[in-house]
Amino acid sequence: MTTPLEAAEPAAVQAAGPGEDRPARRGTLRYALSKAGGALFSIAAVIVGTFFVFRLLPGDPVRNLAQGRNMTPAQLDMERHRLGLDKPVLEQFFDFVGKTLRLDLGTSYEYKRPVLDLIGERIGPTLLLAGTGLVIAVSLGIWQGTRAGWRRGSRFDRFSTGLSLVLWSVPTFWLGLLLMMVLGVGIGPIPGILPFRGIESVDAPDGFAYVLDVASHMVLPCLTLVAVIYAQYLLVMRSSLLEEVSQDYVTVARAKGLRDDEVRRRHAVPNALLPTVTLVFMRIGFVVGGAVTVETIYTWPGLGQLFYRAVRVPDFTLMQGTFMLITVAVILMNTLADLLYHVLDPRVRSA
Repeated sequence: MTTPLEAAEPAAVQAAGPGEDRPARRGTLRYALSKAGGALFSIAAVIVGTFFVFRLLPGDPVRNLAQGRNMTPAQLDMERHRLGLDKPVLEQFFDFVGKTLRLDLGTSYEYKRPVLDLIGERIGPTLLLAGTGLVIAVSLGIWQGTRAGWRRGSRFDRFSTGLSLVLWSVPTFWLGLLLMMVLGVGIGPIPGILPFRGIESVDAPDGFAYVLDVASHMVLPCLTLVAVIYAQYLLVMRSSLLEEVSQDYVTVARAKGLRDDEVRRRHAVPNALLPTVTLVFMRIGFVVGGAVTVETIYTWPGLGQLFYRAVRVPDFTLMQGTFMLITVAVILMNTLADLLYHVLDPRVRSA
């Protein structure tokens, strides 16, 4: 025999079912479409800006490439014609846009090879360095941020927060040169202990010994990258945890007699991780872009060093290709972070 409450329950559930889900789904779809549209607009702006901004750089690519060779003005003009630099700027721009839409980034002036091939060769070392640095920085930042936020005002909190802020404010190139001088070259009677040039030794061994050789070459550039970026994850995690500690559910969990470590691990930290998770996705593209300075200092054969060499010529097609790849990665990761935050946080969905 059913009670009036049980008889009324299906009707209430049915009334609150698919009908109320449709506005939420429409809102989610509208939010995703708006973010995708914003990303496409940003990418279009990057394509336009990339072409015109790099044309403002001083220097003549043809004359720079001809250094050390006796070339007559007529030969220089022929080289400009071959590279398409004698065309009107607008014609060059429309050619660039058309090729970009066909995923043709052109041919490098200096290397005389397709830009996509050069990027394909260099993207592996960059992902290795930036990926390793990001994993270490996130792990270190979350661990220190959790401990510092849970023990606010402690010696560990003051020391870790102060050190991270100091390292965050130090210029990357200065820190890289300092580490290279101390740990790579050596100071006075103290010899250098770590390699600081390239990704492998000249006489690199095979097998597992090769892996160790590459790992030893990664220590200094990875240390430089981690020291500069881990502070943001520490500070965000610490701030989020401090906010969660003051919530009622943490007080209730403690009142139930749960151990302090259990309250932190099972209740406070999972909720505090949300802003840090979204920050990780937002910063992936920036980490790849930030590796430009580190790769240049340590002559790491990645996209950063490739972009630096392109700027020195200037090699317009190579600069455009590498810069667009980095900026598009930033835009896509930011969009993914926005979508992920919308999915993970109910407060955003209901806003």
